[in-house]
Amino acid sequence: MKRWMRLAVAVGLATAWPCAVSWAGNPVLSAERQHTKTEATLLGLQFYTPQLGWTVGSGGAILKTLDGGKHWKKVTSGTSVLLTNVLFLDGKRGWVIGSNGTVRTSTDAGESWKPVAVGTEVPLYGIAFPSPTHGWIVGGNGMILHTADGGETWHEQASHTNASLYAVVFTSEEHGVTVGAVGTALVTRDGGKTWATQGSLGGVTLFGLEFSDSLIGWAVGNAGALFQTTDGGLHWTDRTIPCLQTCTKPTDLLRVRFTGPRVGWIVGERGMVYRTGDGGFTWQEAGSIADVSLFGLSFPDAGHAWASGERGTIMQLKPNH
Repeated sequence: MKRWMRLAVAVGLATAWPCAVSWAGNPVLSAERQHTKTEATLLGLQFYTPQLGWTVGSGGAILKTLDGGKHWKKVTSGTSVLLTNVLFLDGKRGWVIGSNGTVRTSTDAGESWKPVAVGTEVPLYGIAFPSPTHGWIVGGNGMILHTADGGETWHEQASHTNASLYAVVFTSEEHGVTVGAVGTALVTRDGGKTWATQGSLGGVTLFGLEFSDSLIGWAVGNAGALFQTTDGGLHWTDRTIPCLQTCTKPTDLLRVRFTGPRVGWIVGERGMVYRTGDGGFTWQEAGSIADVSLFGLSFPDAGHAWASGERGTIMQLKPNH
């Protein structure tokens, strides 16, 4: 967790690879590095289609592509703070969030951005919109923000925790889960009117969260931490990934995504990638695709994927079916 923690401290938490790589002995994936012309650490990444995507990161960096990452252009964000996440509901309306309580919104596909006041200065890390009107943002000091008017106004919800919350998923306007530091996992069944703590998941720091449906979900974190729920976040099973072929210590896992009920992917420190084809009961180490930690992971569909990370790194992932 070294690199992530250094980055988190910077935003207040305590507030040459070849162009293409593949593995003959483990051919689940090939990867190609894309040219971004930036050295920013790219934390947030979203491809809305295989052509249209955005990434955000340090120094207020926002980059956009219209051609699947063949070309990335810098977009003026209007801020120099660390941006941690990006979310577009469609090809036009989107949000970026970051340190100092930063929330900015765009209505023109990310060409321009305007600030949104949310009434906090804590760092913000996770964002989810299960519908065009209802959205949630989570961040430091247990912060949970909710909008019921499409992001025009935001109001704090009581989380009853001081732990930093790094990721949030809502499978409907009523059911949501958020995870974060010291193994924190919170669940709501009433749109955030109440949040219930589901115990501590081993005391690890959980950075990523994904649900493949309303019941089955995954949380990932430092030192190979991997937890599965089959009841919407009420109970969690420890499926931590140990050292496999190429590591000397368990890998910090930073982002998880599923492209269907059975196929899922994880990225983490040292450019490591893991894949499951059986719903997460077993995970295959696909190897390291970059010499940097990877923080962002986006699948606009099952056949196209990108990962982002330190030193302006964006890797196009090509799953081999």
